[in-house]
Amino acid sequence: MINLREISSENFYEVLGLRVAEHQKDFVSTVAEALAQAWLYYDTAFPFAIYADDVPVGFVMLGYYKSRYQYTLWKFLIDERHQNKGYSKQALKLSIDYLINTFNTKEVFTGVYRGNEIAKRLYISFGFKETGNFEDNMEELKYTCK
Repeated sequence: MINLREISSENFYEVLGLRVAEHQKDFVSTVAEALAQAWLYYDTAFPFAIYADDVPVGFVMLGYYKSRYQYTLWKFLIDERHQNKGYSKQALKLSIDYLINTFNTKEVFTGVYRGNEIAKRLYISFGFKETGNFEDNMEELKYTCK
């Protein structure tokens, strides 16, 4: 069973150990970098560990982009040892449900680096749509909450 857990002193080092495959490193920052950003933007960043039962398998950071009034899927990764097990869509659903239930959001935005076709296919298959906006080598996608 997939669930999201807050990052605490009990799971901090396990979560820091999560890694993507070598060929994916240009597409997402490390967990350490993301947690540093979460610290800087503590009032608008919401980081979580993704667990399969009691095993950390990924990391997600949600956020609120104040200048655009947008909720975002800011960071998302499944550890290379746990990819292709069906965790991504379950974790995406839990993440979006968190934003809906906590903030009553109607839309969630994310960005995908050019060339990251696997992530783009995942997001599109989940229901994200291309907005046509590109910024910093990233394509923006939008999910309309149901």
